[in-house]
Amino acid sequence: MDLYPLKFKPILKERLWGGTKLKDVLNKPIESDITGESWELSGVSGDISEVANGALQGTSLQELISLQGESLLGKGVKERFGNEFPILIKFIDAKQDLSIQLHPNDALAKKRHNSFGKTEMWYIMDANPGAQLIVGFNRDVEKSEYIESLESGTLLDLMNYEEVKEGDTYFINTGKIHAIGAGVLLAEIQQTSDVTYRVYDFDRKDKDGNLRELHTSLAVDAIDYERKNDFKVDYPKGKDETNTMVDCPYFKTNFLELTQPLKLDVSQRDSFTIYMCVGGEAQITNDWGTASIQKGETVLVAASSSTIEINTGNAKLLEVTI
Repeated sequence: MDLYPLKFKPILKERLWGGTKLKDVLNKPIESDITGESWELSGVSGDISEVANGALQGTSLQELISLQGESLLGKGVKERFGNEFPILIKFIDAKQDLSIQLHPNDALAKKRHNSFGKTEMWYIMDANPGAQLIVGFNRDVEKSEYIESLESGTLLDLMNYEEVKEGDTYFINTGKIHAIGAGVLLAEIQQTSDVTYRVYDFDRKDKDGNLRELHTSLAVDAIDYERKNDFKVDYPKGKDETNTMVDCPYFKTNFLELTQPLKLDVSQRDSFTIYMCVGGEAQITNDWGTASIQKGETVLVAASSSTIEINTGNAKLLEVTI
């Protein structure tokens, strides 16, 4: 099986807080005015990605792993994760504020949900003037104080607000309370997990007039109550070279701003490679073929590739490996 660079059909998700930037900015095929997420590459049960290009068009990611697991994923990745694809890739458009939430760590997620935890990172692609994120508390907080703030409606007073612009990058550890604010369009890279504990939703109601479910009791023992300055990623931005952004046990992400073609020897890289195009356009070539991507598109390159060539004169890419 020739594992040329693979593109996948976006899995589009309507959300109460979604908008139209996924269509207006990233050219996603949406009709709804409340589309909040485009899942670009997913192994989540019920939302398995499907190949959109070439001879393998229509093949699911799960089928590919079953047929070509080690060649696609890499020997080490296959040994560690089996037939699970370990990364979930999304673009997110927040027209309104998302709920304030957090994610459990691996141990707690395994115990409660038989799932991975959810460590994630965000790359800001577009932000309205004054747009913000909530990331963590603004000081150390006691568990009892947090519970009291929920009961009294004063949780927002404990939150840390971060005004953002294009290129800003944030790393969100498990347990860290957070929310994407209105007016933010971002690329999200995360562990394969859909476990979220929602703790505050601004008393919003869904289309049927119902308040959305909160996970107050589950969240209490999953929250990191300590104020930590470990979320804003300060990364180099050298042109035509690989710039490390995040290197954690779950994924490694590099930033590439290319003004000319780049050829990479990946023969010793025991991992698949994902490219998210966050600006411009490029052609990605490996041993078996080429795929073109533009802003808002994603491509998966098999671990068995010996080289990756990126042909472009103007592209910003996030390169993700394990």
